[in-house]
Amino acid sequence: MPVIAVLALDGAPGHHLTTPGLVFATACREHPGVSYEVRLCAAPGFRATGGPGPALALRPPYGLEGTEDADVVLIPGHDGPRAARPPEGVLAALRAVVARQGRVAAVGTGTFTLAATGLLDGRRATTGWRHVEELAALYPRIDVDPAGTVLEDGPFCTAAGVFGGMDVCLRLLARDYGRQVAGQTSRELITPLHADADSVQEAIDREVAESTGLEPTLRWIDTHLHLPLTLPEIAAHARTSTSGVTRRFRAHTGLSPLQYVLRARLHEAMRLLRETDTPVEAVAHATGFTSPTALRHHLRALTGTTPRAYRRAHAPGAPPAPGPSKPPGP
Repeated sequence: MPVIAVLALDGAPGHHLTTPGLVFATACREHPGVSYEVRLCAAPGFRATGGPGPALALRPPYGLEGTEDADVVLIPGHDGPRAARPPEGVLAALRAVVARQGRVAAVGTGTFTLAATGLLDGRRATTGWRHVEELAALYPRIDVDPAGTVLEDGPFCTAAGVFGGMDVCLRLLARDYGRQVAGQTSRELITPLHADADSVQEAIDREVAESTGLEPTLRWIDTHLHLPLTLPEIAAHARTSTSGVTRRFRAHTGLSPLQYVLRARLHEAMRLLRETDTPVEAVAHATGFTSPTALRHHLRALTGTTPRAYRRAHAPGAPPAPGPSKPPGP
């Protein structure tokens, strides 16, 4: 039975601490044979949860000793100075996990704690978009990816953590029990929300863009997704500098220009897969992905499935398509 140790540092958002239990309990309930133990482990100095809501004082049943035989240690986001040294014993505990061939996952600002071990040096990692520049400045030996999607490099998995690490948990589930189990668990948890959430977010983006002058540039992006759009080209169309257009996009959409382009490409690719019979290779070309492999990579990060499986699952009257029986290789 895989053991997942959730390491609670002081000020960790409450939903970051409960999401792993939600994901893995759902998988265990819906799939006979899937089994996990999820432990909530308090790091030294842990007092209460953080985040926008009221703080909750918790007494996790484990301390750092709960990580000693864990297969995975998951580090949620947390409050406090991100340049500060983690509490005593945390770095040694994380290094010990990796030394015995375990895995470490970090969500949002939890990546800063993992980075402090030095284990991410020379590897790719990510965090929430608001903090990618800070992470790169504090830890220049890490290849920081600004996109915020789930990244795996060796025994490490990092992600932005907008949904409390749900994407990380689903990736771990796929590695342990296969993509079919992870995909079905994802649908059980979040699929009913996706269509409405996407349309609402697009409406918000357009309303904000209209009020800030970005609307012409967003329309231009939508009609040029098949081209290799660059940040200087987007800035030129918006008639501002690269730093200026980046600030405007981030302030009003929550995304950098290139993150916005990636999201637009994925949404259009998903529409084409749902509504047309266009071959996957042509869908990738029409939406600006460099290859079907690139489309497959990004779609899997977003939905946990492949383009062909996504198309089958959304065919009229079709049941959800089963995914591959084995998790992806390293």
